[in-house]
Amino acid sequence: MSNSAVQLTEAGRARLEDELAHLRDVKRKELAERIEASNDDGDISDNSEYEELKEELVLADRRIAELEYILATAEHVEAPAGGVIGLGSQVNLKDSDGEDSSWTLVDPAEADTRAGSISTQSPVGAVLMGKKKGDTAEVSTPGGTIVYTITNVA
Repeated sequence: MSNSAVQLTEAGRARLEDELAHLRDVKRKELAERIEASNDDGDISDNSEYEELKEELVLADRRIAELEYILATAEHVEAPAGGVIGLGSQVNLKDSDGEDSSWTLVDPAEADTRAGSISTQSPVGAVLMGKKKGDTAEVSTPGGTIVYTITNVA
């Protein structure tokens, strides 16, 4: 993890807090119960399920520690004023094929494309930074260049 603090939007903080609560209160307890059940016969020398569950528990504990650190050290951010795209901005785009998309630009620790947020360090996020409604942004992809027109910034 870098030395600079993670910057979270209010929605991002809430999402990470929900993930942490789920991992602590549900996932970890479920894994512990499954480990106990897989160990009931006493012979764990050749129990692949037991080993897999232990590894899953280690990964869950690692994610819990990561989330605790992020939430303890994160700075709160608000979208910039004046219609300039920055961290926390909600941006509506239209690509050269006429397809509409909407994204919230966030810190990499908060990014979740399924939830409609992309990192300011992603190819699309990086080229949008500092632009305004009506501007175009070109993104180079392995399949060629995509040109986006910014239709709204909130």
